[in-house]
Amino acid sequence: MPVFSYKGFDTRGKAVNGVKDADNVRSLKVALKRDGVLLTEAKEAALRLKAAGDAAAAGAGTLFVSLVNPFAAYKMWQDRRTGDRMQVAVITRQLATLLRAGVPLAESLAALVDQLERPALKRVIADVKTQVNEGASLGDAMARHGNVFEDLYVNMVRAGEASGNLEAVLFRLAEFLDAQNRLRGKVVSALFYPIVMTVIGAGIMCILMVSVVPKVTSIFADTGHALPWNTQLLIIVSNITGNYWWALILAFIGIAQLYRRWKRSEKGRATYDRWLLKLPIIGPLARQIAITRFAKTLATMLASGVPLLRALDIVKAILGNTVLTKVIEEAKESIKEGESIAAPLKRSGEFPPIVTHMIAVGERSGQLEQMLENVALAYDTEIDLKMGRLTTLLEPLMILIMGGSVAFVVFSILMPIMQMNDFVS
Repeated sequence: MPVFSYKGFDTRGKAVNGVKDADNVRSLKVALKRDGVLLTEAKEAALRLKAAGDAAAAGAGTLFVSLVNPFAAYKMWQDRRTGDRMQVAVITRQLATLLRAGVPLAESLAALVDQLERPALKRVIADVKTQVNEGASLGDAMARHGNVFEDLYVNMVRAGEASGNLEAVLFRLAEFLDAQNRLRGKVVSALFYPIVMTVIGAGIMCILMVSVVPKVTSIFADTGHALPWNTQLLIIVSNITGNYWWALILAFIGIAQLYRRWKRSEKGRATYDRWLLKLPIIGPLARQIAITRFAKTLATMLASGVPLLRALDIVKAILGNTVLTKVIEEAKESIKEGESIAAPLKRSGEFPPIVTHMIAVGERSGQLEQMLENVALAYDTEIDLKMGRLTTLLEPLMILIMGGSVAFVVFSILMPIMQMNDFVS
């Protein structure tokens, strides 16, 4: 059934617009008339093109805001991404609730379409409903929209359909998505403060170097006295910043592009991930986040009936670290040869002993899913504590760095003035 975007007027004469599925324009007009809407314009929505258009428009809006307020732009982008993920978790739970109540799948999807407010997601669910009405399975219909329903999501839905326990799988999937959103929120919250402080500090230093320092240091030019080394360094940096700011911007953009290209290469990504795991404070935290994601995802998929090898294929794609991904690939090959999961993970040395031991116990006792859940729960609590400590440590550290930078500028200006006063005395 096609999906139409329409415009019209309600019974009070107010202009309205929206998206609705119907067999044709005439059916759409009749359906809207029942809802008290007088149709004035209808156009069949090209699902993917329209979604791309919405994304482009949103990107243009973010770009405009970023020129005015970069922090507002970042918050817009983060809120939109978080909102989309949370909305998918909400509709997953609602669909599971409707199915458990005995509502047929097609009718449940229709109810979701009616209550959704985001146009892009509304079109996606409407297309899923259309595909299901035409005989496709729910998993196959969702697989058409990989930007909304990830491979993990689709495979769990297919496993639930195959086992005849779709509503239970959807409930488990909704809980998993909620947990992932919470974990992602913790990471973003921990990184947001130092990024903002760094940008603010850099902006303050640029203003000082370009506007304030040249005016103050110009009085030292005619004295003929030797200036302290820190004042000379300040003048050099100020001159470079004021006269060659465009070259500094181009150099920064060039270095950033080279870094992104290096990081996206296979060798560069592997080197970056290896260094990341070896950092003193960030490394253990990054490893725990990846292991939590691994344990939670694998437990959810196995409990939903997804085969182990297929689950490992999906898990390795969401770890976000090539070093750990390689370990999972090697573990998968070892499992094909009849080995357990815990043995190759232990041999790699990348997984903590407590994790491999709990996995081994879970395999022997037939409670692997429960053990993985316990690992994820324990590490999730530890991540909370470490995130709190890291944030507490970063706040005074960033203030100290900013204060030290400003103090360097102030002392570099005051020292020659004090020397001139001594000379006059």
